[in-house]
Amino acid sequence: MNKTVVITGASSGIGRSCVERMQSAGWQVFATVRKPADRDVLRAAKWPGVVPVLLDVSDERSITSAAADIETDLHGKGLDGLVNVAGIGMVRPLEYASMEDVREIFEINFFGQLAIIQALSRLLLQNRGRIVNITTVGVNLAIPFGGLLNSSKSAFAMINDTLRLAMHPSGLRVCAVEPGAISTPAVDKTLGDLEQVIDSLPPEAQSRYGPIIRKFGQRAYAMEKNGSSPEVVADAVHHALTSERPRIRYRVGKHAKLLATLPKILPESVMDAIRIRMFGLTPTEARTSEKQRRSARRSPVGSPRPALVNPK
Repeated sequence: MNKTVVITGASSGIGRSCVERMQSAGWQVFATVRKPADRDVLRAAKWPGVVPVLLDVSDERSITSAAADIETDLHGKGLDGLVNVAGIGMVRPLEYASMEDVREIFEINFFGQLAIIQALSRLLLQNRGRIVNITTVGVNLAIPFGGLLNSSKSAFAMINDTLRLAMHPSGLRVCAVEPGAISTPAVDKTLGDLEQVIDSLPPEAQSRYGPIIRKFGQRAYAMEKNGSSPEVVADAVHHALTSERPRIRYRVGKHAKLLATLPKILPESVMDAIRIRMFGLTPTEARTSEKQRRSARRSPVGSPRPALVNPK
């Protein structure tokens, strides 16, 4: 156990796969989870070298306390790696997203991640370690109803790139992993019950967005559930932590490289058309209007003319 790493969001999905991958490689892993029940599950697994740590990404005092516990367990050795996995997703029409939701997702996906980096940077610098930040392929392109997730992760991606440059003289390497479609329990949390999201909207928004969100949800859910195993992300994390020449950016998982490349080579109008078709966002109002116009052109001569409003 010569190498040490902190992995956040270790209760399931990508985080748990990263814990398994790094402990099997002989690293001591500080696996952070938010709930005591998840800590108990990790303890019951009895993986060699895995130390469960309670940490709530949205609570600054929890971050400070967890960092102190980790430093105590290291006995002055310093830290070789930090993998920021913890995060949440939300599906919302932006004009109806509550500021509470906006603040929550940025608190977890952006402010909390930066706070963890700040809390552990001294230990990482001591060993000239590495930071691996999990963002999303969505930082490369907008996804309908995914504005909160993509904007918070895009802000975090900029932090990643800034740190990579600023930390270079100190020998601390910073890498980003941009997963594509990955099948994890998080998919069910974000896309599994969109009726609750629709029900929370005011009546006019339910009428406007309900059918579209349902269709979007069905297609996005199918894409994610048929995505790659979280192990492909864990493999990228392992490479970033152990390779002599880690990559600046890892795009892994189903569709990741394609979705990151297309916006760079295709006109924006073409990208819009692809995404509209991909997520079933055909403008139904436009189709209805076109049908009405065609019907009017076929109307027999002598049909009553529409009344004029305020004719003068």
